Amino acid sequence: MREIITISTSEREVLVDITPQVEALVARSGIRDGLVNIYAQGATGAIMIQENWDDSVQTDVVNLLRKLIPRGVWLHDRQDGNGDSHLKSGLVGPSETIPLMDGKLGLSTWQNIFFCEFDGPRRERRIVCTLIEDRQ
Repeated sequence: MREIITISTSEREVLVDITPQVEALVARSGIRDGLVNIYAQGATGAIMIQENWDDSVQTDVVNLLRKLIPRGVWLHDRQDGNGDSHLKSGLVGPSETIPLMDGKLGLSTWQNIFFCEFDGPRRERRIVCTLIEDRQ
């Protein structure tokens, strides 16, 4: 089963919690056991599993990546000014795979799924969710 989650972003760099949308998809699917792959379409977005307790960890992630990969110093900036966005998304990666166990995401208490926006704001970001059922 495959479904696209569509979101919009309001900042240049932000982590957006998409766990509720993925959980709703899992519930609609009826799949009890298997895998769900979450894939960010686009070269300047990414997917990350991260702490969900408060915003501090998400803010720390954005701040760390800003320090590691500063804006305005990359060759690609000559084309469209977002060389840092491409490097950040490549470092974090476009996808995560999570086990489905008894009809639920196999995340721990403190984990959620985040879309990482590195080149916003954007009217539309597409996240492909593919569910694979284990039919043992």
